Amino acid sequence: MKQFNFKASLGSALLFFLVFTISLSAQLTTPASSPEAEVMQRVGITDITIHYNRPYTKGREIWGKLVPYGFNNLGFGTATAAPWRSGADYNTTIAFTHDVKLEGNDIKAGKYALFFAPEENGDVTVVLSTNTTSWGSYFYDEKEDALRFKVKLKDIENHYEMLTYSFDTADATSTVATLKWAKKEIPFKIEVDVKKTVMEGIANDLRNPTGFQQSTWDQAANYAYNAGELDKALEWVNSSISGWFFSKETFTNLSLKSRILQKQGNATEASALLDKAIALGSNREVYNAGTQLIAAGNKDKALSVLKANAKKNKGEFPSNYGLARAYSAKGDFKNAIRSINKSMQAAPANFKPRLEASLERLKKGEDINQ
Repeated sequence: MKQFNFKASLGSALLFFLVFTISLSAQLTTPASSPEAEVMQRVGITDITIHYNRPYTKGREIWGKLVPYGFNNLGFGTATAAPWRSGADYNTTIAFTHDVKLEGNDIKAGKYALFFAPEENGDVTVVLSTNTTSWGSYFYDEKEDALRFKVKLKDIENHYEMLTYSFDTADATSTVATLKWAKKEIPFKIEVDVKKTVMEGIANDLRNPTGFQQSTWDQAANYAYNAGELDKALEWVNSSISGWFFSKETFTNLSLKSRILQKQGNATEASALLDKAIALGSNREVYNAGTQLIAAGNKDKALSVLKANAKKNKGEFPSNYGLARAYSAKGDFKNAIRSINKSMQAAPANFKPRLEASLERLKKGEDINQ
């Protein structure tokens, strides 16, 4: 009979208890000492996202102490000249859904680790690395850099107890991302070539299932027109008009092509196309086309178009209001007043105050289009 080995059994039990304890603690979910956070800003159609962990100051001296100046040997890992991780715990990351510029430097769409190396003189080297999954910067490798550039470390009035990233300013083509901690900040500008990004996206979308609809080509042509890409706008609107199984002439595509040709200097064909569009247009579509002609300074054509619209629609709103605007643009306030009064009879109740205000202006000899 095999003799019981008490020492071996005790050792096995202790080993099992240790493994069980480690396994159990690894499954626990407890609050992080530096909570995770994420901020996002959209510029045009480009999303810019910063994901990071937020350490507290806890009364510590931050700049030059907890955050050392320059590139340093941290005493662990493989990096002998490491920047600051720009947060806590895992790498702070910054991601772009499209190509952008950081402080004038090109960077491709993608996700990058974000590091800072501040200097005592206020210079900060910003590093974007392709290694996004490391803990801190202990294993930072300069060979993995995607971009380096310099900005300034600036003093601020307010104290930030927790490290904070924010997008404090944004406009149609750019934003400024800023790290704030204690009483200093590191801002850097991010720029997006919105027109190029959108145009490339549209060209790709037109090859996808969305491109099998006429309205998609109209929208694409309209964006290109407004963006000043007239040749591409003409190419896309022509696809809406003819050549595909969904193509057909509509007020929308013919009137848009007319505007494109007008801007390209082909006034004769533009005028003929507009006449063709008008015959297909609804009361409101023709009203909009007429007011666009007024805005473009083509007052005679606007008057001709809006006269025909009022006649065709027998006074239905807003045909006479459009005619009043055309007469007003020409300085014919007598006929403009007559058309406003006719428009009053068919206008919805909530629009009548606007008509009354326009009538008062016309009586004073003021153009209601201005």
